[in-house]
Amino acid sequence: MPGIIIFLIVLAVIVVIWYVSTLNGLNRAIVKIDEASSGIDVALTKRYDTLTKMIDVVKSYAKHEKETIFETISLRKNMTNEEKMEENNKMSANLERIYAIAENYPELKSSENYNTLQKSIADVEEHLQAARRMYNSNVSIFNQKLVTFPTSIVANSKGLTKKDFFEADEVKKEDVKIDL
Repeated sequence: MPGIIIFLIVLAVIVVIWYVSTLNGLNRAIVKIDEASSGIDVALTKRYDTLTKMIDVVKSYAKHEKETIFETISLRKNMTNEEKMEENNKMSANLERIYAIAENYPELKSSENYNTLQKSIADVEEHLQAARRMYNSNVSIFNQKLVTFPTSIVANSKGLTKKDFFEADEVKKEDVKIDL
């Protein structure tokens, strides 16, 4: 009889340790997702700052007001993933407008400042893509844990649900048409 009680106590301790360990793993995954989301915020802020500087250069040549080009931008903390995707799409549209302006002003395209900023934009865009990939990677790991037995038992007991991936705008999924 004492052997059975000891066995049950050891089994209960093992189950508690497993539960706590699994819950800690899920919590770490959530922290990684939050960290990656913050990385997207940092990249969007860097993108905004770089594009703002580019607008100043463009404005001196093309006399466009920064407010009209960036009227849709409202980078704020605690944006939902959906809001971040929406702002990303707006920023991409603004970037295309900036390049279109530059096409109409050859002296702007040859400006050293413009070329430097253009390289900076490429760097910023690369950084933003890396932040999105990191976020999606962490979301993937977390979502896999949620559906993997026996971790799914702990996740369900805590009411954890799948996280949304950072997705591309539908327009950007289409094939690019090049007219030469």
